Amino acid sequence: MKHLKKMTSASLALLVIATAAIAANNAPDSVVSLPVAQLKWQEVPGTQGAVGYANTEGDILSKGKGFYSAFVTFKAGTDNGLHLHSQALPTVVMAGTFYAVIDGKRTEYPAGSFYNLPARQVHESGCAAGEDCLLFQYQDNNFDLVPVKG
Repeated sequence: MKHLKKMTSASLALLVIATAAIAANNAPDSVVSLPVAQLKWQEVPGTQGAVGYANTEGDILSKGKGFYSAFVTFKAGTDNGLHLHSQALPTVVMAGTFYAVIDGKRTEYPAGSFYNLPARQVHESGCAAGEDCLLFQYQDNNFDLVPVKG
């Protein structure tokens, strides 16, 4: 349990540090307060329930209409296949173990980890088997996933 508390503290610290980099450009006009009971979870279309999200600011699926931040869930064992994103994708892993495969090398990101994929970085990613993943992600514009042929 002590280790879990340290990991949760580390996750929260990473979240604060990661969002500080963009906060100046996307500062809210008023307090943003979303206790967990107020999050509105939705299924990502076309994922058959394997991927869900809860926006915290903006809209992750806004089709290019500005900044968003969101919690994202992946069912354990979900693989996204080979793809890229048109802009950098900072991510904090809050639960589970997320992974990315870049140039054939798999890196696992357990809860408490942070990564920031550069724009147009071809990779495969997903949630390792065993435990569902909870991520926190944000971008200056909407999320996209562009499939790439291997």
